[in-house]
Amino acid sequence: MVTSFFKKLFNIRDRNEQVKFTGRTAVEKRQQASSTTVKPIIEVSPKQAVESQLDLSSLFYSFLFASTQTDTTGIANSLERRVMQDIELALSSPQAIAENVLKLPSKILELDKKLADDNIETRELIQLIEQDPLLCVEVLKLCNSVAFKRSENDVTSIQQALVQVGRQQLRYFITSCLAREMIDIKPIYFRRFGAEIWRHSMQVAFLASELANTDQRDSAFLLGLLHDVGKIAIFKMLVDAFYQAEPGEQPSSTLFKQVMTTKSLTLSALLARYWRLPEHFEAPLTLLANTNIKPDDEMTLIIWKANIISECSMLQQVDRLPQPELVVLLAQVGITEQDFAELHKKLLEF
Repeated sequence: MVTSFFKKLFNIRDRNEQVKFTGRTAVEKRQQASSTTVKPIIEVSPKQAVESQLDLSSLFYSFLFASTQTDTTGIANSLERRVMQDIELALSSPQAIAENVLKLPSKILELDKKLADDNIETRELIQLIEQDPLLCVEVLKLCNSVAFKRSENDVTSIQQALVQVGRQQLRYFITSCLAREMIDIKPIYFRRFGAEIWRHSMQVAFLASELANTDQRDSAFLLGLLHDVGKIAIFKMLVDAFYQAEPGEQPSSTLFKQVMTTKSLTLSALLARYWRLPEHFEAPLTLLANTNIKPDDEMTLIIWKANIISECSMLQQVDRLPQPELVVLLAQVGITEQDFAELHKKLLEF
């Protein structure tokens, strides 16, 4: 089931595979698959659900920071206290963050709108993309990456990319490359964070687009890609504070990780509002900020599930997620351990 999930996601067919008509549309197949999903093998109490999600977030932040320090006392150090004060100021004035700390690339919404317009001819579309040479380079890199490469030969032009991956997939690639401009972490200590948070955002975007219904896929992809912009903004604040920190100080307290979990999603929602993204982006981000409950809203639930799957996979890769906790988390998402193992194998390619 999971193997076919990813073949469909990345439009991959076996060399000798022939297309067969089954008499069912893609939407009907998706509905049938959702109706036959294997039920969780364990029952999870509300208390277990809350605790497991908080534990997952804490583990994931430890992984992003790559900190060798462990502090379970809940007492923040001076570096963390300064950043938490900056976070509160940011929440009261997101405009300052949007203009000075984390700018949304001006082209991202404009290009996305044009890519979605079927009335724009292919030649005009190619010329529009080729106006930005750096964007072209990043898109071609993505086309030739392990996760998305379709043939033995490299893609060497936007026109070739358009033919090989299709207009819709190229749209996702371009949106991803433009969004990546926001992640510019220069100090070596935090450079790893930039790479890992980008990988996580990509995973959530593609998982969300597959979990969504056909008419929601575009919104789910962009929402998955941007759901952690608040986290990126906070890390940039941390970088500034790091220059004035005491030698050896690192973000390691449990309190700081919990603040990051809740405040970053709230900040993401506020930034979405300031950037004037459609309302259906802001609302799910606001709901996601409530970490105590499993969301009921359809789009919010999609991002919530995709985020958990991605975080579990990345922690599993570095052997930081205890098996009992993994079982509880998978039960909440509604997938079996076997299915997760297949997903994890594919996500390693990102």
